[in-house]
Formats: sequence, structure tokens, C-alpha cells
Amino acid sequence: MRITAFRALLADEFGAGRAETIAHDHVFGVLGGRTVDQALDAGIPTKEIWQAVCEAFEVPPERR
Repeated sequence: MRITAFRALLADEFGAGRAETIAHDHVFGVLGGRTVDQALDAGIPTKEIWQAVCEAFEVPPERR
């Protein structure tokens, strides 16, 4: 998944403002203690990051 598609999914699920806050501020243990932005910079695949976000925020399976 491209980063732009990932960012669009994040914004669609949480709203643009909250998506930005989640990406910048929320630390995910399953991503090695990184935020979404740090995980992207570290080269972690967007699909793996999206799954971490979905797990942490209990996104229903049909929207994953």
C-alpha cells in the first residue's frame, strides 16, 4: 500500500485532524515503540502499520 493510500485510510477512519495526531503522537509497542510517522521513516510496511493502528483502536474488521 502506498503511503498516500495509507494516509487516506487513516484520515477516513479517524478524521484528518485526529489522524494527524495519531500519526505524530501515539506510540505503538508492536511497532517497536514508534509512532506511525517514525515507523514510516524506519521503512516498516504500511500494511503492518495499518494493522497496528487497527488493533490499537479496535477498528472493525470490515474497515481494515
